[in-house]
Amino acid sequence: MGAWTTLRLALAALPIGLAVGLAAAFAKNARAKSVGAWIARALGEAYTTVFRGLPELLTIFLVYYGAPRLAGAVVALGERLAGLPPSGATPGVDAFWAGVAALALVFGAFSSESFSGAIRGVPEGQREAAEALGLSRGQTMRLVVLPQVWRLALPGLGANWMTLLKDTSLVSVIALPDLMRESYLAALATKQPFLFYSTACLIYLAMSAGSALAILFAERRANRGVAPAGG
Repeated sequence: MGAWTTLRLALAALPIGLAVGLAAAFAKNARAKSVGAWIARALGEAYTTVFRGLPELLTIFLVYYGAPRLAGAVVALGERLAGLPPSGATPGVDAFWAGVAALALVFGAFSSESFSGAIRGVPEGQREAAEALGLSRGQTMRLVVLPQVWRLALPGLGANWMTLLKDTSLVSVIALPDLMRESYLAALATKQPFLFYSTACLIYLAMSAGSALAILFAERRANRGVAPAGG
């Protein structure tokens, strides 16, 4: 049960983190000289700096304890705008989704660096050639840029995924029954910590091995038809 919760956490945080990381990467690489592009670059850099600099454990605490306060402030503002008497309600937050949000924020910050390097690795001449062939900016992005960004970013994203998988163990501090917390409770109840922590170790290693194979398969698939460097 704990292992399944760990996998669900990581798999739920993965697409959110990828989307956030890709958006942050494009924001940081905005080339226009407009005020909007400057703001996008500043926001992208600020997000990356903050969530790469904060300890993951602190991020989990901030999301878990801060989300209800933020939701309560939004409810209070809505009541005030609607002319309703203040209810003082503070919505609760589900520990699972708080963990997902925190892990996704951290994963997104690190994956944005992988995406940024990949974006800079796509030759500018390819974009210009696509536009010369009559492709719109959206078509150029979808058919030319993004497939190469994905291929170039995959090695870094694979390493980030491995880190994300291990970081799921930190959510045990908010009483989420993940693999680490279940191991701790079993060890506490049976007085056999070595047995249960060793079992947890083997499960994490099995997850990591499976992930490594999946990443290798994804990299080979993404590189099909691509000539080797220097070849």
